[in-house]
Amino acid sequence: MVGGVEQPASPSAVQFRSGYYDVPISPPSGGSDYTYEANDASVGDLDGDGDLDIVLKWQPTNAKDNSQSGVTGNTIVDGYTLQGQRLWRIDLGRNIRSGAHYTQFQVYDYDGDGKAEVAMKTADGTIDGTGRTIGNASADHRNSSGYVLSGPEFLTVFNGRTGAAVSTVDYVPPRGTVSSWGDSYGNRVDRFLAGTAYLDGSKPSLIEARGYYTRTVISAWSYSGGQLTRTWTFDTSSSTNAGKGYDGQGNHALTIGDVDADGRDEIVYGSMAVDDNGAGLWTTRNGHGDAAHLGDLDPSRPGLEYFKVDEDSSKPSSYYADARTGQVLWSTPASGDNGRGVAGDIWAGSDGAEMWSAADGSIRDRSGAAKGRKPASVNFLSWWDGDPVRELLDGTHIDKYGTSADTRLLTGSGVHSNNGTKATPSLSGDILGDWREEVIWPTSDNKALRIYSTPYETDRKITTLLQDRPYRVALAWQNTAYNQPPHPSFFLGNKMATPPRPKIATP
Repeated sequence: MVGGVEQPASPSAVQFRSGYYDVPISPPSGGSDYTYEANDASVGDLDGDGDLDIVLKWQPTNAKDNSQSGVTGNTIVDGYTLQGQRLWRIDLGRNIRSGAHYTQFQVYDYDGDGKAEVAMKTADGTIDGTGRTIGNASADHRNSSGYVLSGPEFLTVFNGRTGAAVSTVDYVPPRGTVSSWGDSYGNRVDRFLAGTAYLDGSKPSLIEARGYYTRTVISAWSYSGGQLTRTWTFDTSSSTNAGKGYDGQGNHALTIGDVDADGRDEIVYGSMAVDDNGAGLWTTRNGHGDAAHLGDLDPSRPGLEYFKVDEDSSKPSSYYADARTGQVLWSTPASGDNGRGVAGDIWAGSDGAEMWSAADGSIRDRSGAAKGRKPASVNFLSWWDGDPVRELLDGTHIDKYGTSADTRLLTGSGVHSNNGTKATPSLSGDILGDWREEVIWPTSDNKALRIYSTPYETDRKITTLLQDRPYRVALAWQNTAYNQPPHPSFFLGNKMATPPRPKIATP
């Protein structure tokens, strides 16, 4: 009823059968030595009808890590409605190499018109969703090892409804001299990250980044009136930042949140943070790692906390820090390459979040005290059952932690996980409402995206997590490199306070 007048009937709701809902998808044609697998996904309202749609990255089976030589097939990106209508297909072309570190795509409504845009790095030969080619269609910049170390690099915003390239600019930072990023053969120069941040506290900005083993450059972009505009650039090699401990601190992912409580977002980039204005905020100097978690991990202390694992054999294998200052509150001893780490309230037996990592034999509480058996998995998280304690998501199953053993709550049927040993879903998050999280896996034949939603009732009333800004932008950057689970701005767990009611403004 609107103004006392009955409106037309709404469309039928998404129907879950056997606990899941399938979104039909259509694999691209492969090559003589490769096929395509459905890989990472993101969500946004592409056509402005009020429903979330899905953007899916197709990865060829000959995709490569940056450290591996060889020619790859093209990366393909599709837009789908939840009913399986394909809105468009973008072919990034032969001059964008395929692999976990090359294509990080952002899906977000950057200009506030009620429809999401799609932004990603492009090159000569990229074909947009309308069939139009960006740059030189005949150019082939691949060398004999399959790397792309020459030729122009672009950043493009695509129309979410049509897939048309709307604004294309030079990618910042440019590659410049390849060896200045840490090696000369093309491994470190093409390590890209991307995200979305509310740098002014009210409008979303696109974040693009290159490099983390040595030099790091992060650029921030606004999008309005169909134009991309760069607002600032942070460069660890600049005269402002050189020698201050920002080099070599990046992770295989980033996190974003308002760490200093000024209403504007910061970028937490591995072992360092960059302020909303592009200035360096803090660095722990603990170096590169694979996983990190930013959130209200300890509700008894003000502000946000940060848990991270490290690879440097001379640095702590993991540490827990104050997100405002970077002050390390506790750490675990050095142990070489600690490749996995998770933080979340998975056990009601201790207050606040628990933390654990591949190199640590115990689960730890917010004070760093060992609390006994750590979970069987060190991967992802999901709010799945009816209580506010979070569950363990790994591969194609969800488990509930127990002090003696984990309990299986869900095993995905006829689906596969993504990204090799990382074993991540295409996407996990609260995309259909009520605060519990859905999980999206591709079916084994890559003909559908299978969405699982919890069968458990809950007595907790929490506003849909997509209305929480840090959680929403975390879903946008979840596909970036080594995928990490989202965390809201408030503590969601055992003994939680009444959660905040967000102030919602719609376009």
